[in-house]
Parts: sequence; C-alpha cells; structure tokens
Amino acid sequence: MNINYLAEADWDRLGSTLTTAIQDTLIMVIVTMLVAGILGLFIGILLYTTRPSGILKNRVVYTVLNVLVNFVRPIPFIILLAFVQPVTLAVMGTSIGRNPATFVMAIAATFAVARIVEQNLVAIDPGVIEAARAMGAGPWRIITTVIIPEALGPLVLGYTFLFIGVVDMSAMAGYVGGGGLGDFAIVYGYRAFEWEVTLVATLIIIVLVQAAQFFGNWLSAKIMRR
Repeated sequence: MNINYLAEADWDRLGSTLTTAIQDTLIMVIVTMLVAGILGLFIGILLYTTRPSGILKNRVVYTVLNVLVNFVRPIPFIILLAFVQPVTLAVMGTSIGRNPATFVMAIAATFAVARIVEQNLVAIDPGVIEAARAMGAGPWRIITTVIIPEALGPLVLGYTFLFIGVVDMSAMAGYVGGGGLGDFAIVYGYRAFEWEVTLVATLIIIVLVQAAQFFGNWLSAKIMRR
C-alpha cells in the first residue's frame, strides 16, 4: 500500500472534515470548562464552607452536596452518557451530536471541579481564615479576599488537570456521535482502517493537551511567586 498516495488522496477529501472536527472539539471543551468552571467553583466553595469546621457550617447542605458529588464523580464518562440520556433528551431534544455531548460533559466536569476546588481549599492554613474573622470580616469577604486568593495557584493547576480530562471526554463522546476529533478518528480512521487518520487526530489532541499543561504550569507558577 502506497502511504504517499494515502496521504495525498485522503487529506484532499478529509481536510475540511478535520477542520470541522477540531472546531467541534474546541467548542465542546471551552463551553464545558466555562460552565463547569463556574458551577464547580460554586459547589466546591459550598462544600468547603459548609463542612463542620467551615465558616458557613451547615450539616444538611454539606451532606447533600457531598453525597451528590460522590455519586456522580466516579461514573465513567461513557456510562454517564447513557445514564443521563433521558435528561439529555428532555433538555437538548436529542442525545446525539455536539451539543448533547457538551451538556453531559458539563455535568461530569462540574462535579469533578467541585471536588478539586474543595481539596485545594482544605489545604489553606486555618489560621489565615481565623485572623480574617478576628478582624471582623464576614463570610463573603473571607471567601473573596482570603480563601480564593490563597488557593488560586493550586486551583489553576487543578483546572489544568480538569482541562485534560475534558479533552479526553470530548474524544470519548465520538463513540455516540458527539463530533470532534474523537468522532473523526473513529469514523474516518479506525472504522475505515486508515491508521494515518487516527494518528493525525491523536497528535492534534496531544498538542492541545501539552499546550494547556504548559500554560497552566506557567500561570500557576507566576501566581504563586507573587
């Protein structure tokens, strides 16, 4: 089999499809990170502040959120896609395509972010918070001026780790017609026995992940040096 012929013939045909797949992956990842980043941060802060030793301690709220996060987070994404299909159908009108896949990705990522945020906030020195309370700072001010700034560097690393997981989820979404590079690699590479297509899709994902990891490491180091 002539590899040069494959490269020329296939990429003339698949070039625009690959471009669309890259765009779909970026849209899925960016939307998921924005939605999950905000919702997960909110839930994570609630988990931290309502725990028994928190500044807003509330056993009921903490228990409900903790059980919910522990229930959703361990479910493998490919299974979660099937598990929440009725909800996806009700909200999105369909369970196939980029938007439904993004919806499920946002659900999975939100609870992952919540746990990442909580774990990073727990590492904050309690003395810093007690000092702020002694100076008369209220819960909201402590959250915005003490808790988040103190954990910002580690949170950036946590979000970077999550970004890589979201890229992985976007690839798995290809199994259910979610679009993106995963779908491209499966349909035009694996099922068509075109190894070169799968390789190119994989390399693009690797470059995307490496760029995100480099930026996250750089930004976290810059924040923690301040």
